[in-house]
Amino acid sequence: MDSGGSKTLLVLIDRHATVLAVRQAGGTNPFDRPDWRDEMAGLLADLPGGIVAAAFGMAGYGGSPAVSARQDEVPAEWGRCPYVVRNDVDIACVGAFGGGPGILLLAGTGSMVWAADSAGRGLRVGGWGHLFGDEGSAFWIGREALGTLTRAVDGREPDAASFIAPFCRFMGLSDDPAGIEAALLDWYGGLHHARSEVAALTRGVDMLAAAGNGPARRIVERAAAHLARHVGAARRMLALPGLAWCDAGGAFRNASLRRAVIDLCGVPAAPILPPVGGAALLAARRAGWDPDAAWIVRLAAGLTDAGLFAQAP
Repeated sequence: MDSGGSKTLLVLIDRHATVLAVRQAGGTNPFDRPDWRDEMAGLLADLPGGIVAAAFGMAGYGGSPAVSARQDEVPAEWGRCPYVVRNDVDIACVGAFGGGPGILLLAGTGSMVWAADSAGRGLRVGGWGHLFGDEGSAFWIGREALGTLTRAVDGREPDAASFIAPFCRFMGLSDDPAGIEAALLDWYGGLHHARSEVAALTRGVDMLAAAGNGPARRIVERAAAHLARHVGAARRMLALPGLAWCDAGGAFRNASLRRAVIDLCGVPAAPILPPVGGAALLAARRAGWDPDAAWIVRLAAGLTDAGLFAQAP
């Protein structure tokens, strides 16, 4: 299982790395999804017999002891087989590098790095959540865009005036200066899941940055600098300045952001498996299957056929 802030995937595989079934549910981050346990329980309900091991990558796991204890209750209550529980970014790193060394830079709704060296020593950078951090994430970009918009509207940031009209149009708001304040407050009042909906604004920033809009490009450059600091910190703490990195998360669909991070960190490695593939690899090891390189290749192909992975050409 790959449990994320926006969606959760469950995949069943056999010892030959064949994908047998795929299930999907909504986000299951316990820090901002009150129904996270119900979503997980729905995915785990009525699974077929014969499951010999499982791996759960859980959003936010390992941070707060109290929250992690509640997350541990889910597989314990399910109780069908031996299992492992890891942070969702940890399993993404396992997947990206096939269990080998590397740095996984996640920039989705939130942001963090998970890194491991060849001895299996791991560390986390970032991942503090949107109140304390998540710099460079889709939420951070959306929040910066809203701040840029409001400062431009009320005159505190006059050099961002070119951002007002196109970003208001992207949001579906009137770009009439007299009506922007009321329109923004109505938009804010209608949010259902603020973090996800603010994060979705990153697409508008990307569109404007690609079109050469100066304020949007500055937001992207600041986001890239924050993300590059995550990678730099991991390389420094592991004393591996050339350690390969790989990108993951929806924020990297922002082409301008991805190019800016590459300029700062170098060309990323292509992922070997998607995050849910990392969980599958851990489950296979827990089952004692000793998955080798050929097994991982078959799993990647199966996840690609299932529409869960886009392998590099």
